[in-house]
Amino acid sequence: MSLAEELDRHFMQKALEEARCALDQGEVPVGAVVVAGGRVIGRGRNRVEETRDPTAHAEIIAIGAAAGALKVPRLTGATIYITMEPCAMCAGAIVLARVKRIVYGCPDPKAGYCGSLGSIPEDPRLNHRVAVTSGVMGEECASLVSGFFEKLRSDGRG
Repeated sequence: MSLAEELDRHFMQKALEEARCALDQGEVPVGAVVVAGGRVIGRGRNRVEETRDPTAHAEIIAIGAAAGALKVPRLTGATIYITMEPCAMCAGAIVLARVKRIVYGCPDPKAGYCGSLGSIPEDPRLNHRVAVTSGVMGEECASLVSGFFEKLRSDGRG
């Protein structure tokens, strides 16, 4: 395994920690961390149910935390690690934040917009593009999400 792959796994572990916190709170278990200069500068986990805010996705929260920590409106050069493929809203926010790279774990075939249903980050019509790496610790990320939805269904809530 290369050093870059090891770093991707290391930071995806941090995103998985956030996803587990979301799970513990009854949220869809998605976590995200923004990394710049080799360190985490923003963390987020889904908080939609807690806040009753449909935009409270892990990526949006992590981007806001990172921009606040750096006191800048753009995260040029940063990488965002997310346990699940970002939706259209989050992919758009990542582009607007000028993030350099997205690394995600498992695909989201019903809502993902970084390869599954389309690819906002790589759309050549936009004035900024974001490199996308998928499948980092994908099985672990997917099992967290699938386990959450299986439990919802068995509880009669899904």
